[in-house]
Amino acid sequence: MQIGELAEATGLSRDTLRYYEKRGLLAARRSGNGYRDYPEEAADLLRYIRLAQTLGFTLQEIEADLPLLAVPARDGAATAAAIHAALQAKMAEIDRRIGGLQELRGELARRLGAQIEDCPLRAGATSAMA
Repeated sequence: MQIGELAEATGLSRDTLRYYEKRGLLAARRSGNGYRDYPEEAADLLRYIRLAQTLGFTLQEIEADLPLLAVPARDGAATAAAIHAALQAKMAEIDRRIGGLQELRGELARRLGAQIEDCPLRAGATSAMA
């Protein structure tokens, strides 16, 4: 499958495909005329990469996990277990980020509340309303 066909099949741009190839996420053979020739399963791999990105995985994390996908596992058990472990680790990371963001939000709200209380306009507005 040539690059244009793969781009059309996956909805990705040719530049994105070249970038993924440069990073080692995707491999192409070169035909006699120098054109890239991708195997049929490349479209499935690219769908996996895009899905993993939408789930919050970085390209670096996806690159690290690609060897797990390439290893033939008996009945898919090893690959499924590896993917399950990666998803659990990602969920734990997201939970840590949420906790940190909640702390940050609380601190910002506290500071915002303190600034509103100390605001000279607030004091004038309160006495003007009385």
